[in-house]
Amino acid sequence: MHVQNKPRILVLRAAGINCDEETAAACELAGGNAERVHINRLASGAARLDDYAALVIPGGFSYGDHLGAGKLLAVDLLYRLRESLAAFVADGRPVLGICNGFQVLVKAGLLPGTATGETVQQSATLAGNANRHYECRWTQLMADPRSPCLFTSGMEGPFALPVGHGEGRFVADEATITRLTAERQVALRYVDAAGQPATTYPHNPNGSVAAIAGICNAQGNVFGLMPHPDRAYLPQLHPDWLQNRQQRQAGDGMAIFRNMLAYVTA
Repeated sequence: MHVQNKPRILVLRAAGINCDEETAAACELAGGNAERVHINRLASGAARLDDYAALVIPGGFSYGDHLGAGKLLAVDLLYRLRESLAAFVADGRPVLGICNGFQVLVKAGLLPGTATGETVQQSATLAGNANRHYECRWTQLMADPRSPCLFTSGMEGPFALPVGHGEGRFVADEATITRLTAERQVALRYVDAAGQPATTYPHNPNGSVAAIAGICNAQGNVFGLMPHPDRAYLPQLHPDWLQNRQQRQAGDGMAIFRNMLAYVTA
């Protein structure tokens, strides 16, 4: 797929989403033309999903997280945009869900999902943190180099992103976890100081099974993660900036946005 010049990136807006501005800024810095579009404009036909090269669902508290984090926006997407969203995914276009956006993709059945973009019965969830309180901290992460995930391509070694959530514990039955692991759909894991999958707090900030921080679909073009690359897209946003300004040339989160833009302009 080839998109000329600056690809149009749709950054979804809805009531309660509050990370759309920094997400759009990261997309712009990566080389995209980010447009913050309200879901009602898509549902009414005033804006068309098909006109965009990629879709990003930012973090926040969509619809106040009533009935569960991301649940109402997931229902909104399914009942108002199901066909266009399925076609978008099947066409191979990137879909990125960050924090609340990850919760939306899981509860809409787009993750773990299918390679053809059809929504399926929900097979996983993001439950309340194991410690039963909101977590706001920087975490160490490691991408799976063999994952099909286009967003984490080439990301070697541990890197740091912040989390900010109360419902980020990835939970699924044993069969689903086995399948995700075998198909390399676990694109991102929390790791400890030794770079190993984190099983204990605070390295695993929410108690996610198998240290799962982010997963992709089988095709690799739909990716959801609980940590916020949008809060680490500039090097100055990192807590070690003053000590390591010479070594840190970019924010750790920028690689995810750059990979998305590189894919749609290839």
